[in-house]
Amino acid sequence: MGHKPLNEQVIVITGASSGIGLATARMAARRGARVVLAARSEDVLADIAAEFGTRATYVVADVGRREEVQAIADHAVATFGGFDTWVNVAGLTVYGPLRKIALEDHERLIQTNLWGTVYGSLIAAEHLRGRGGAIVNVGSIASDLAFPFQGLYATSKHAVKGFTDTLRMELIAEGAPVSVTLVKPASIDTPLPNRARNYMDREPTLPPPIYPPKEVANAILHAAVHPQRDIFVGGGGKLFVMGKEFAPGAYDELASAIIAQQKRTEPPRNPKGALHAPQGAGRERGDPPIYVMRRSAYTRATLHPLATAGLAAGLAATAALVLGGKSARRRP
Repeated sequence: MGHKPLNEQVIVITGASSGIGLATARMAARRGARVVLAARSEDVLADIAAEFGTRATYVVADVGRREEVQAIADHAVATFGGFDTWVNVAGLTVYGPLRKIALEDHERLIQTNLWGTVYGSLIAAEHLRGRGGAIVNVGSIASDLAFPFQGLYATSKHAVKGFTDTLRMELIAEGAPVSVTLVKPASIDTPLPNRARNYMDREPTLPPPIYPPKEVANAILHAAVHPQRDIFVGGGGKLFVMGKEFAPGAYDELASAIIAQQKRTEPPRNPKGALHAPQGAGRERGDPPIYVMRRSAYTRATLHPLATAGLAAGLAATAALVLGGKSARRRP
């Protein structure tokens, strides 16, 4: 299945006021697409839309409310006559042990991360059945891995994966001309930790390796034209997932190290974050205290099918060697 060239498309992007969503919106507009931006921060959306003149429009919406997601689709139809790709990016996280997190914070995270994706996907599918197009859902390597102290984030991303896979299968069974892609980024240099609800005694951060948001944006826009089932962004993340599949018990033993890697040295800056109300939007990147990779050679190669098989074999061999070495060292 192939889709229109990017410069002939109308692309709807939720979570467009920050991080991956903002990077994707800008990259899409610069490549000639018309974009419909959606988020909760009206002033930020207005400024972003102004960058691209008549090729951009925006809707203030909370994706956790179905009627507001429907309003995004209605606005796209009213402004541009419809849309060709719908990208579900909007999402937040909560840092802290599961037992300490308030129920309303758990519920709000699931409402945004999971239900926002469900609402967007189902509304987009209804529109695209008649004209063809792409649905791109942004999951995470947390769709395949658990992350202690981000338990409900991992839960939501596991659920997004299950929903996305099911939707894809049902559309295939219908013969609908709609592709469904799940993009699974590793740690990405966005303001996600800065805008998180934080129960820890330290400012949150992301575990390494960390990749720039443009790598995710490029993968999303590739899927809008050249559908792929799944796209991992960041070879380091792919290795973690493969390692967990080879040795899940060994991955569980990394819990303390994973928790430590999610804490900076300074105390919390803004523990309430943007979970319940918009704040801190308008930036693509965060301020991680460690090195950020310039690109992901692995991801760029997987966007070219001939390279994928060789890369998969190489990663499998690497993971086997690493895990085999660990097993050997543990033997008496």
